[in-house]
Amino acid sequence: MTVPEQTGIPCVLMRGGTSNGLYFHEADLPGPGPRRDATLLRLMGSPDILQIDGLGGSRPITSKVAIIAPSARDDADVDYTFAQVEIDRAGVSYAGNCGNISSGVGPFAIDEDLVEALEPVTRVRIFNTNTQALLVAEVPVRDGRARVTGNLAVAGVPGTGAEIVMNWVATIGAKTGHLLPTGQAIDEITLETGATVHATLCDAGNPCVWVPAKELGRTGSELAEEINNDAALIAVVREIRGKAAVRMGLANDWSRVDEQYPGGPMVGLVAPPEGYRTLSGGEVEEKQMDLRVRLLFMDRLHESIAGSGSICLAAAAQIPGSVVEAMTAGRRPGELLIGNPSGVVPVKVEARRGPDGVTFDVLGFSRTARRMMAGTAYYPPLDQAEPS
Repeated sequence: MTVPEQTGIPCVLMRGGTSNGLYFHEADLPGPGPRRDATLLRLMGSPDILQIDGLGGSRPITSKVAIIAPSARDDADVDYTFAQVEIDRAGVSYAGNCGNISSGVGPFAIDEDLVEALEPVTRVRIFNTNTQALLVAEVPVRDGRARVTGNLAVAGVPGTGAEIVMNWVATIGAKTGHLLPTGQAIDEITLETGATVHATLCDAGNPCVWVPAKELGRTGSELAEEINNDAALIAVVREIRGKAAVRMGLANDWSRVDEQYPGGPMVGLVAPPEGYRTLSGGEVEEKQMDLRVRLLFMDRLHESIAGSGSICLAAAAQIPGSVVEAMTAGRRPGELLIGNPSGVVPVKVEARRGPDGVTFDVLGFSRTARRMMAGTAYYPPLDQAEPS
């Protein structure tokens, strides 16, 4: 179909975990650089807080892109690049990965015939170009296509779906080279006010900063309005994020972290288990979780928890003396149950502690994913990339 004055590009809209985004074959997009970024911005409808003239959903968890291609690596089936498209600014970040969007890569690769579909489960080896790390997805298959229906419920996603098991063991230290980039289980970060907060700076899945909620005057049960409308809290979290990024070697000026490491590292406010009310109005009991977390991403509360953030949190829980370990005494062996604004999500984690630190045997989670639409996305001429 030809649409006058617009350019068409094949596109799949998928939900992966608690996020959704646009999935593309790399060959269908411009190469890396300003033109690709301009294309993604225009397709999403950014910059505009509503993204009303694009396919974005006006929230960080719905303004995401997966770019996928066959891999030339012996240890991978596909290469996958994640892009976070900013909403109110004309920016596209490739600084880290998205765990939830990652869970849709395996089904996309199967349904697009990038890997051979093997029943009942197809193992898809995914090389994430953002972190230079390998992910492995075990995707249920029927009749040559990824299954959609199943019994797995994911907090923050209505209904149930087919279970996709994601293994993230190879993402330890993917961005900085170390599980603990500073070599310490707890760092003290001094704010411009002179106040000090304790934080665990951890790199697994994606670099994250874990801070006791009570040190920022919070309980760990807050919901979106209490976080997003608190400009003072957002400013403090941004300062913590910036100063942690400098210590982790991800930025050299904390005040310019939005330019030097957009969207990261993510900051999570952690607290011991306690009952709370979810975004949908449900009740979560203390006995259902090992801890509570409120994760801030792009200066907003994440409605659940980023998949990569849950990996990092589970890894941090295994570090002796960390902020997270202190919150999770008595946790169940083999998993971490994370209380988040949408409910409780489990992460599979098995680790051994030795004289050289922590060794992980299992680090992963289960998610569901669903192809929602496939077709052609259109965009008008780009101001800089194409003549008008």
